[in-house]
Amino acid sequence: MKDIEAVLDFWFSEAVAPKWFVKDSGFDAEVKRFLGPRLRAAKAGACGHWPATAEGALALVLLFDQAPRNLFRDKAEAYALDPRARAITRQAVATGLDRRLSQQQRLFLYLPLEHSEDVPDQELSVGLIGQLDEDPDWLVYAERHREIVQRFGRFPHRNGVLGRESTGEEAAFLTQPNSSF
Repeated sequence: MKDIEAVLDFWFSEAVAPKWFVKDSGFDAEVKRFLGPRLRAAKAGACGHWPATAEGALALVLLFDQAPRNLFRDKAEAYALDPRARAITRQAVATGLDRRLSQQQRLFLYLPLEHSEDVPDQELSVGLIGQLDEDPDWLVYAERHREIVQRFGRFPHRNGVLGRESTGEEAAFLTQPNSSF
């Protein structure tokens, strides 16, 4: 329980919150220092019991979904744990654990679905995030993610790091503002 609280206290602190969606090497280093060891333990299975509680499920999702995006920025490893994060999210939603969290916490619990390259996950993401009314931009971003996956079947901005060839349409799209996250 102590590690769960540590992950949540770190991620939802006033000092960290403004850095969530900003590319910043200093923040990436901070995430590596604080969450890196916890991510390694979670990957090794040391946190298998965490999804039994709402807070534990959220902490594990943060480790599998958010931490890798900071630790392995612009590398394929950033997305390697996405399936595990989505499985935890689906389980938490199916059992109603998500309803025990604040709206801000629920957003992060739902983000693995928004990060998915699967249209049904995108639909679920928009539906769940649409229930949150703390910040209208959350739904705008969820809808933008969904539109991209509906259009291309994937996120073209990941093609390079994942070794995928971009189509002509994707290459043209990537030259436009706000084409990547």
